[in-house]
Parts: sequence; C-alpha cells; structure tokens
Amino acid sequence: MNNTSFWRDEWKALLLIIAGFLVCFYLPVETLQSSVRLHNAFWESLYLVRWYAEEHVLLCLIPAFFIAGAIAVFVSQGAVMKYLGATAPKGLAYAVASVSGTILAVCSCTVLPLFAGIYRMGAGLGPAIAFLYSGPAINVLAIILTARILGMELGLARALGAVVFSVVIGLIMAYLFRKEELEKIKKQAALPEEEPSRPLWQNSLFLATLVLILVFANWAKADSTEGLWQTIYAVKWWLTGLFGVALAIILSRWFRLPSGRLALVVVVTALAALLFGSQPLLPFAVAVMGLSWITSNDAAEGGTWFATAWDYAKQILPLLLLGVLIAGALLGRPGHEGLIPSAWVSTAVGGNSIGANFFAAFAGAFMYFATLTEVPIVQGLVGSGMGEGPALALLLAGPALSLPNMLVIRSILGTTKTLAFVLLVIVMAAGCGLLYGAVVTS
Repeated sequence: MNNTSFWRDEWKALLLIIAGFLVCFYLPVETLQSSVRLHNAFWESLYLVRWYAEEHVLLCLIPAFFIAGAIAVFVSQGAVMKYLGATAPKGLAYAVASVSGTILAVCSCTVLPLFAGIYRMGAGLGPAIAFLYSGPAINVLAIILTARILGMELGLARALGAVVFSVVIGLIMAYLFRKEELEKIKKQAALPEEEPSRPLWQNSLFLATLVLILVFANWAKADSTEGLWQTIYAVKWWLTGLFGVALAIILSRWFRLPSGRLALVVVVTALAALLFGSQPLLPFAVAVMGLSWITSNDAAEGGTWFATAWDYAKQILPLLLLGVLIAGALLGRPGHEGLIPSAWVSTAVGGNSIGANFFAAFAGAFMYFATLTEVPIVQGLVGSGMGEGPALALLLAGPALSLPNMLVIRSILGTTKTLAFVLLVIVMAAGCGLLYGAVVTS
C-alpha cells in the first residue's frame, strides 16, 4: 500500500484520534477548582440544551422546517431563480436577501432551514449567503432593542453594518466560488420551465401566513409595559391563533386538504387553548401534531410538503442539538460559566484594540445567542469594561453565527465554503468594530 496515499485519506481521522487522546490525557481533574469547573461545564451543557428545547425547537424550528418544506414544494424554481438566482439582477437579488431579516425574529439556528430551502431551490450562493447572514442579524426588534438599551449610535451602526455586511459577504462568496456558480447557471439553463400549480399570489399569501405564525409565536416581551411592542406581545397568541385559522382555510381552499380534519384540528387546538391558556406551548404542540397528521397522510402535495420538512428536520436538528451541548459546555449560559471563565472574555474585550475587536468577533461567532438575548449580554459586558468597538463586533458576528449553526452550514455548503463564510464574518465584524470604536472615541 502507498503510505502517502494512505495518509492523504486518513489524516483527518488521525487528527481526531490524537485530539481526543490529548483531551483525555490532560483532563484537569486533580484540583478541586478544576473538578468543579468540569462539573459545571457538564451541567451547563444539559441546562442549555434543555432551555433550547423548551424555547426554540417547538416555536422556532418546527415552523421553520414547515416553511422550508413549503418553499421547496410549492414555490417554483423559476420564481426563486428570478429573484435570487445566480442569473438574477444583482441589485434585485441582494436587495431582497439583505432586508429579508427585518421581519424574521429568528436566531442563527432557526434561519438555517429557510436558507437550505432557498439555496437548494436554485438561489445563487451570494444572495443565499446574504439571506443567511441578514436573517438573524437585522430583525427589527433586535435593532430597536439595541438602540434603546445600548444607545442610538450603536443601534444605527448595527443596522447599517448588518445590511452592508450581508451584501459584501455575499458578493465575496460569489466571487470566491464563481466557477461553481457558473456550473450552477449552466445546469439551471438546461432545466425546463415549470408551470406553477397555482397563482403566485396564493403561494405568497400561504408563505406569508406561515411566516407570521413564526413571528408572532416568538414575539419577545418588551422592556416597557407600554407601547406597540408590548401591546403586540400581550395579544401574540391571539394573533398566532388567528393566522392559524387562516392557514387552515388556505390549506382547505387552495391545497385541497381535507376540510373535516382541518376543522377538527382547529377545534381541538382551541379547546387546548381554553383549558391550558397559561401553557401556550401545549395548544401550539396540538396544532403542530394536527398539521403533521393531516399532511403526512395526504397522497398529493400535502404529503410531499411534510416529507420535505421532515427531511430538513432529520438533517438539521441533530447537528443543532449537538452544537448546543458543546457550546453550553464551553461557554455556559448567560450568567453561568462553562469550561471557559467569563472573566477571560470580559478582560479580553476591554478597550478598542485590534486584539479586543477580533476576540469579540471570534467569541461572538462561536457563542449561541437566542433571538434578542445578545443585547442584555452585551449590556453586561459593557458594564464590565467592554469597549464600544468590540461591542459592535460582537453584535455583528454573534447573532449570525454560532457553533451549532456552523455544523449545519457545513452539511449544506461543505467545509471550504463554511470556513470562508465564518472567516469573512469574523474579519469584517472585527474591522467594523475597530472603525466604529475609533470614531466614537475620537
């Protein structure tokens, strides 16, 4: 056997084995302090994954899987390519992708099924990457909360930086992998023109209803007891239920799903809401199970929709949960420590040096931020001495990336494209933070 050829194929496995051996060999269990830290890391990983399951899987990910499945099944490939395809006008494609996140209150994980859906339907790499970054980075609630708590200047810098970043990173990714994009264009040109099964406005209204269910079910509580955002929060479940009924009507009239079964699910969900109003997850779960039951037993489009959503769930959910476990062990939850002491982070991001900005961007890229939680976390770090520049770097890198998010992106784009995307986000976030810090301190 050729040894050179052998190790060319096996070097990754060898490195993983060596890394695992070194971790086990140097496991710091001798001192009490080290043992306590390891103990905390173990429990933090479990606490974080439980919190993630409670707060995000049912309300965020499952609706996102259904939306991604709907994009793949009901939206024609021609429509995706017209607005986001590699041959679409760049101004239109990047404008649509870069501002799409303003209405999606999603985190770096919830956006992944949506990204996978549009990318596999024919969206160009550049616009798809712009959507992947902008989705969690510029939702309007996060921008307003940033401006209110951390200051108008930082809120505006975050909004502007996120929009510009999404376009610039998308353009760079499209240029770096332009050969693959050319191959994609050739394949798309050879595809026959699809005849849509229903008018575009019906599909658009259907998708908008699914998105509004996702948005209102995850509407966060405002920091004030008055105002529009708090008013919407107070009636969020009524709005979610209203759009749920609208979805049932759409599925019955336009998608020919059984009206009797849809009515049964609506009634049972309403009864669950009346009986368990203080636990809204229960009626929401009833509605999800009912929708799954109806679509999975449909022999036509509904069955294909459910099967596609299920494929996304099988691919993405295990990787996300594994990533959340690892992130919890390393960094813990807000206010709790994992293996890495929080004091290290606070010390490393003080001032506005190049190192502080890069560390903030790097740490933000690997930490997991749920929707809107990055703002109070940054507020606490600023109170501990974090500079203005590193604060912006963390806000630009953190919501768009996380360790769980990277694992899934790699399964969709491959290792090379994922590394390029992660490095671009870190470098640009650090550079923007450095520039912003220099301006505000001058």
